Amino acid sequence: MLPSSVLSAKPMEKRRHQRVNVSLLGRYMLSDRHEYPCQTVNISPGGLAMIAPVMGELGERVIVYLDHLGRIEGAIVRPFPNGFAMTITATARKRDKLATQLIWLANRHELNLPEDRRHERVAPRNNRSILTLPDGSDHPCIVIDISLSGAAIQTSLKLPLGTAVVLGKTQARVVRHIENGLAVEFVRPQTIESLQEQFT
Repeated sequence: MLPSSVLSAKPMEKRRHQRVNVSLLGRYMLSDRHEYPCQTVNISPGGLAMIAPVMGELGERVIVYLDHLGRIEGAIVRPFPNGFAMTITATARKRDKLATQLIWLANRHELNLPEDRRHERVAPRNNRSILTLPDGSDHPCIVIDISLSGAAIQTSLKLPLGTAVVLGKTQARVVRHIENGLAVEFVRPQTIESLQEQFT
């Protein structure tokens, strides 16, 4: 059982596992083998709910790749506005590992685990880039500074926190609003080489 302090418990619901409210970016594939971006709303070792642009059929098999958690398989059990809930098919050992990961994810901010400023930020030589939104639209932007884990960008766009975006060729999510722009965190830490290819 996960500690009650990190859970959003709904005891009246018919769930064997309590769910942690955690926002993770990823992508999912339906049975037609098309991939789409997604973002979790809550997750437990037995199932998850996620924001998703395309809804499959009830009972349809889904494969999801999530930041920090990796590959998850299951089936759609319930639609809701802008997304769906799915079961997680896993061995007991994998469920135990998932429970441990969820505890860490739920507590990382309270424990002040290093995340936000773990990499030095620098001003790129080529500061012009493109910000791609979930609807596929492209918007020119200015990169104020950048690190292996994220960037600050100048843009007139006002995007909600957690919005999945692509900066240049790099997947990211909006983590803060700043004056005249946004701060984004990369979905996966970048290498110096990959950043140099895009911003030098």
